[in-house]
Amino acid sequence: MSKDGPNNRDESARYAALLPKALGSGEKAFAASAKGAHITDIEGNTFIDLAAGIGTLNTGHCPPDVVEALSKQVSQLLHTCFQVFPYSGYLDVVERLVDLFPGDGPTKGILFNAGAEAVENAVKIARNATGRPAILCFEGAFHGRTLLTLSLTSKTATYKRGFGPFCSDVVRIPFPYCFRCPIGLERTTCEVACTDLLARATEGYVDAQSLAAVIIEPVLGEGGFVSAPAAFLQAVRRFCDRTGAVMIVDEVQTGFARTGTTFAIEQAGVTPDLLVLAKSIAAGLPLSAVVGRADLLDAVQPGGLGGTFGGNPVACAAALASMRAMADQNLAQRASALGERMGARLQAWATAHPEVIGEVRGVGAMRAVELVQPGGKEPDAALAKAWAAACRRHGVVVLTAGVLGNVVRLLPPLVIEDDTLEEALQGMERALTEALA
Repeated sequence: MSKDGPNNRDESARYAALLPKALGSGEKAFAASAKGAHITDIEGNTFIDLAAGIGTLNTGHCPPDVVEALSKQVSQLLHTCFQVFPYSGYLDVVERLVDLFPGDGPTKGILFNAGAEAVENAVKIARNATGRPAILCFEGAFHGRTLLTLSLTSKTATYKRGFGPFCSDVVRIPFPYCFRCPIGLERTTCEVACTDLLARATEGYVDAQSLAAVIIEPVLGEGGFVSAPAAFLQAVRRFCDRTGAVMIVDEVQTGFARTGTTFAIEQAGVTPDLLVLAKSIAAGLPLSAVVGRADLLDAVQPGGLGGTFGGNPVACAAALASMRAMADQNLAQRASALGERMGARLQAWATAHPEVIGEVRGVGAMRAVELVQPGGKEPDAALAKAWAAACRRHGVVVLTAGVLGNVVRLLPPLVIEDDTLEEALQGMERALTEALA
């Protein structure tokens, strides 16, 4: 470490010496502070953040209302374990989530720490309530890194290699990925023929009478920001109604105004049985939830759900302040406006570089560019990696994604200002030119 204080090179060396290679390697910038859509590193360099902690910062870095709520909370109550000595903040969060849930029937909820934990508990609830074992999931899905959620996750090389054997009674079928249609049709003529894959699943892969749940992301997150057509999500709902399976909708990345509505599933006019939430629920603090049909949650025996830190008082205070800010600032509408602006710019890049940009897609402020080898649809993961690295050199933080690693995704904080977004897009454009050189 430098005598004048830490620098990125010295900290990168400590990173390599102290941490496993599984967390990555190479020289990095280390954050010292952040505000809104900006991150400042320990050397004073400022970056525009279009990653938002992988979608956890819809209200931005250190939102004032959240910081104020946290300052008050930490001096009053840090932890008791809710099951040991409950507190009202937990109830307040669940009450708000029940109000937001896109359905009319009796609804309850429970809090956990992270998205994977919430997914795992949603599966437990579905299995307990139905008395069935099997779970149907989709190619391209990312549901977490625990053993059960890895069994549902679909990116083998990065997340699953060497960690098996995985959980049994998990069946996977293709997701409606129109750019790479799983049944070889064209978008303009398919009429969502991929809905037939649901019926095929119970004909050839799993007995409908053994199916506890279908779990789906309305928009694939790590899978590359691929949106399921509304007709497909509606078909999943009908399939669950017909088979008695629980429909679990994973909105860990899409939830809380990101797609232009509070939850992406609302845009399909579908009511899930269980909704899985995390990331932006608490402005970056660890909190997640399962919310849905009261009869399903009540089916589990006392003591069957819970955890030491789930619904921690500090995280609950952050969630309440963050959800208020989302409503007060109308961030769902802001997400739509940001999405239109980003989508137009990305489409302009696709027009200028049709040989390497296969598709621009997304919904709300959740946008992506799929990169391909010239002359076809072969994925170009190397170009995606090079573009993301060049963006960082130009002061813009972006993420790659996709099962094939060939997607660059944009997830800006929804509070990003127009001129800041413009500066970031200009930096990305310069970076693309550099990566293509």
